[in-house]
Amino acid sequence: MFRIGMLTSGGDCQALNAAMRGVVKGICSKIQNVEIYGFQEGYKGLIYSNFKMLTSKDFSGILTLGGTILGTSRQPFKMMRVPDEDGLDKVEAMKHTYHKLNLNCLVVLGGNGTHKTANMLREEGLNVITLPKTIDNDLWGTDMTFGFQSAVDIATDTIDRIHTTATSHSRVFIIEVMGHKVGWVTLHAGIAGGADIILLPEIPYDIDVVVDAINKRKDAGKRFTIIAVAEGAISKEDASLSKKELKAKQAKNSYPSVAYEISEKIQKKTDQEVRITVPGHTQRGGSPCAYDRVLATRLGAAAAEAIMDGDFGNMVAVRNNETVRVPLAEVAGKLKYVTPTSDIIKEAKLTGISFGDA
Repeated sequence: MFRIGMLTSGGDCQALNAAMRGVVKGICSKIQNVEIYGFQEGYKGLIYSNFKMLTSKDFSGILTLGGTILGTSRQPFKMMRVPDEDGLDKVEAMKHTYHKLNLNCLVVLGGNGTHKTANMLREEGLNVITLPKTIDNDLWGTDMTFGFQSAVDIATDTIDRIHTTATSHSRVFIIEVMGHKVGWVTLHAGIAGGADIILLPEIPYDIDVVVDAINKRKDAGKRFTIIAVAEGAISKEDASLSKKELKAKQAKNSYPSVAYEISEKIQKKTDQEVRITVPGHTQRGGSPCAYDRVLATRLGAAAAEAIMDGDFGNMVAVRNNETVRVPLAEVAGKLKYVTPTSDIIKEAKLTGISFGDA
């Protein structure tokens, strides 16, 4: 009997179900007797041995289904070696569950924090294979994560819809896109949606530069300006602060989010009205786009192949449109940021997009 455990951890996104389906279909096409243990709510299910037995039938008809049939939760890596409120050693509990079920492998689908814990379990001697899931596309070691393109499509659609109302009003429209530490979704959606200004966490902005870009459009007879801003966008002033100073300042901040702070600053420096749109968790929801369905299926099947090869301790990734295996030790703890000097930024600037930096 071949036994695999599966869990989805961290924030949800489109194509989680498609990826799990790819894993199960890949394994069941080659191995007859397979037991599948689905852990509920991510690592929490592994810690507290909360799982359900699944069969290949449970993975039929879920290719187009958003969310995750296993549920998910955020379990911060920095808390993994801290006992729970009852004194339970979480790491030992996860190992106990793994060995109690006599698993051959644990399949983990998740983002950056999830991969840190997966690598820790690898170091503890468990057979682990991971798949790169996140709308942020910020996992080091892979060109693309599933969930990203679906989120970009939704954010782009939001900007498109704002465009139609923007042409009717002389206003500044701010669309706040998900992305605390990295700005890939905002960058791609901003370019695809024809945003005039794009503000990213990796490129601290100068509000005077932003205002200047708005005024130049107005002077050119353009009645509106569309700003795509990542939720983690930061001003040059704040970027110069130490982590302690920034945290103290943010604690006193009364703005609901960065879009509202930028809005107030723009309204003080211009005579234009500002409107804010925050698509929020709609960017994580709904059916995965065709691209993500294909990517997740490929990665799932490639993970199945790695499992059958007994090649554990890897994240299955895609590079140059080829699936590859990247050691977890190389992936854990690394983020893939937007490079301010990259070609995509230079090319966006050539088309007249301002990033608020110059």
